[in-house]
Amino acid sequence: MKFVVVAYGSRGDVEPCVAAGRELLRRGHDVRIAVPPNMLSFIASAGLAGVAYGPDSREAMDTASNLLGNLWPTMKNPLSVVSEIIEHVAQVKVEKGATLTQLANGADLVLAGFNEQGLATNVAEYYGIPVVALHPFPEQIWSSGPLFSLTTKVAEDAQRRALGLPEGTGPSPRPLEVQAYDELCVPGLAAEWAEGDGRRPFVGALTLELPTDADDEVMSWIAAGAPPVYFGFGSTPLAASADTVAVISAACARISQRALICMGPNDFAGIPNPDHVKVVHEVNHAAVFPACGAVVHHGGAGTTAAGLRAGMPALILWNGLDQPTWAAAVERLEVGFGRNFLEATLDSLTADLRLILTPHYATRAREVATQMTTPAESLASTANLLEHAARQGREG
Repeated sequence: MKFVVVAYGSRGDVEPCVAAGRELLRRGHDVRIAVPPNMLSFIASAGLAGVAYGPDSREAMDTASNLLGNLWPTMKNPLSVVSEIIEHVAQVKVEKGATLTQLANGADLVLAGFNEQGLATNVAEYYGIPVVALHPFPEQIWSSGPLFSLTTKVAEDAQRRALGLPEGTGPSPRPLEVQAYDELCVPGLAAEWAEGDGRRPFVGALTLELPTDADDEVMSWIAAGAPPVYFGFGSTPLAASADTVAVISAACARISQRALICMGPNDFAGIPNPDHVKVVHEVNHAAVFPACGAVVHHGGAGTTAAGLRAGMPALILWNGLDQPTWAAAVERLEVGFGRNFLEATLDSLTADLRLILTPHYATRAREVATQMTTPAESLASTANLLEHAARQGREG
């Protein structure tokens, strides 16, 4: 069968879809993958080929920040910037839609990342094939807000007209929406959806678990001393990298802990590294986390799941989007807690580290790890669901 996989955003947004695509490819299916151009080298490292979809996602985030952060406060009438935002989003979605329409010709199913579901649904309707959405976190976190809803509707209505589809007169039938996180993290939603039509199955986090160039060096450093505390920021840009490293270093020195700091896209050249601190760009979480004493991170869905699977106590220093949801989840599971990254200080970080490293959190984290789906189980469940949906689509 032929599957089209489309995802857009940062690595955390793209990786779950690409992991599902790689599993389908392993099973012998024809898989076509569309990702932002800056993610092409990333999926190539996983042994996959893809096509460029939309603009560079890092540049897109900067553009959105400029429109909302720079223009909005300076406008005498802030609402006048809405039309500019809508126009920009609509143009981007027109280009994305054209790419996806061409790619999906002859496919049996389209798998769409959470923020591409609308475009993918239109394209799937055009070709008369199923669409499946993949959500790495509960959908309502992203889709809330009138501006988001308005810009999305305008762009997707324009796409429907371009495809010659009838104007939507009401809510579309809900497609299969694979929840790529564990049910135990959101017991309230799980209970609510259990009474529904089964269109939101929980499969657990989907990850490629790719090795990195730093893994061997990092594991050697870890083995040379006590288990360190991991610090990571995902794809989040830091305004002051040197200050962040200095605060982490000082807090860990106060409690005699080593620190492994993953800076992601942030530059750490020239930043002093004391003996108890090691700074790298990235590591394979699946390999490194089990060797640590605790994990401190931004609260991305993938990093949170990796920490839970590894049985690690977690301190989440969140910024926004879905991150507070995962901070609430680890607190509910009693494996950790969170706070706003912008409110963290040297004193608060020191106190939080002392607390997170107590035996209670370590014991509870190990207990929760046994309840998590494994990466292999998550991939198998997802691929089974996609194959079944594609077969149903073929049978009409």
